[in-house]
Amino acid sequence: MRKLLFIILLITVNVFSQNEDEKQLKKIYDASLTKGQSYEWLKYLSNQIGGRLSGSLNAEKAVKYTKKQLDSLGLDRVWLQPVMVPKWVRGTAEFAYIETAPGVTTNVPICALGGSVATPSGGLKANVIEVKSLDELAAIGPEKIEGKIVFFNRPMQADLINTFQAYGGCVDQRSSGAREAAKFGAAGVIVRSMNLRLDDFPHTGGTNYGDLQLDQRIPAAAISTNGAELLSSLLTLNPDLQFYFKQTCRQFDDVLSYNVIGEIKGSEFPDEVLVVGGHLDSWDLGDGSHDDGAGCVQSMEVLRLIKETGYQPKRTIRVVLFMNEENGLRGGRKYAAEAKAKGERHVFALESDSGGFTPRGFSFDCSDENFARIEGWKSLFEPYLIHLFEQGGSGADIGPLKDDQIVLAGLRPDSQRYFDYHHAENDTFDAINKRELELGAATMASLIYLVDKYGTLK
Repeated sequence: MRKLLFIILLITVNVFSQNEDEKQLKKIYDASLTKGQSYEWLKYLSNQIGGRLSGSLNAEKAVKYTKKQLDSLGLDRVWLQPVMVPKWVRGTAEFAYIETAPGVTTNVPICALGGSVATPSGGLKANVIEVKSLDELAAIGPEKIEGKIVFFNRPMQADLINTFQAYGGCVDQRSSGAREAAKFGAAGVIVRSMNLRLDDFPHTGGTNYGDLQLDQRIPAAAISTNGAELLSSLLTLNPDLQFYFKQTCRQFDDVLSYNVIGEIKGSEFPDEVLVVGGHLDSWDLGDGSHDDGAGCVQSMEVLRLIKETGYQPKRTIRVVLFMNEENGLRGGRKYAAEAKAKGERHVFALESDSGGFTPRGFSFDCSDENFARIEGWKSLFEPYLIHLFEQGGSGADIGPLKDDQIVLAGLRPDSQRYFDYHHAENDTFDAINKRELELGAATMASLIYLVDKYGTLK
């Protein structure tokens, strides 16, 4: 009889708890969709400040603006965490053309890759060799590469539904192409933009020269997908054509910048820290609305929604707007290093860095036991059409926090349109859907609420 009473009591408690959670999630979604602030914050960040490349004046303005907004929320603490970041400047607009015969040219859209060196002042013109991969480059050898422009033309794999998997399958040509081509005596590198659609927007992104000396580095640029298709077709007809491009980018000494941080102190377990964040820096071609202004304002909105709905957190909930994800990850590394030095105990971290599109769910980097526990909350999200709970992956900025105890998570919006805008001139505020952005913020706040209420397994 006592066992039966215990089972009945357990069922009653669980039902009551689930009803309570359902009500809290509804309050969060209602508050985000009817009284949300994320869209207005992003509107200012994008339209009044614009692209926020690390080390730039706009990045400094973004730090001041977001700190001011966090100050206005009545949090327990708001502060700036100093971090030294790279300062790379694009310079004047890049220019390029394909020359199929003397005086017969066709202009094509390009942009310098982040961290690239400049071309000679008069530009660079050379014959072109097309390759699909770093392995193919190595197989060709220096005798066919020396003095030429290497054209990396491996498209994102269109039959992969997970577009981030498609991106990961070809991004090495952008990140490492210039370094590897320089080793074979190439004069420069042109890389097909990481984009699944055919358009005229070149997509930038970081390139890494590794330990190459400055005088060994070669200029690297991205070409739009339409431009890449044209260049490849013309090379088939005329392998002796030449490609010209000019860019004036420059690397300066590191400069001081900041991570922007705010927190609500936990009422029962203040030493257990839950982090939610995105990266405040962006590339300079557009205004960084999807990458990653959306993630920043959604993360700020999480703390506002927690306060708006009257929920008192048990654990400390901290928003971190990381600086320098795009070309160095300095902010994420600095935050993790300082947390470790202070002996802070981070039990959970959630990042939004996949655009402001309709949320589909989350990915988790954690133990099987913690994943099983979190997956038990899935039914609470299903009324909001959140159905994806999967293991594997979180976010670049929170990655340095990883240890054998913390649970890392990433918001997973619908990814089909993300790479249309990623690192390109069209990543602007007009590409943001207000409702989708607000749904994402509410989804993040709901997960933070559940992790705070129930904790994680040790």
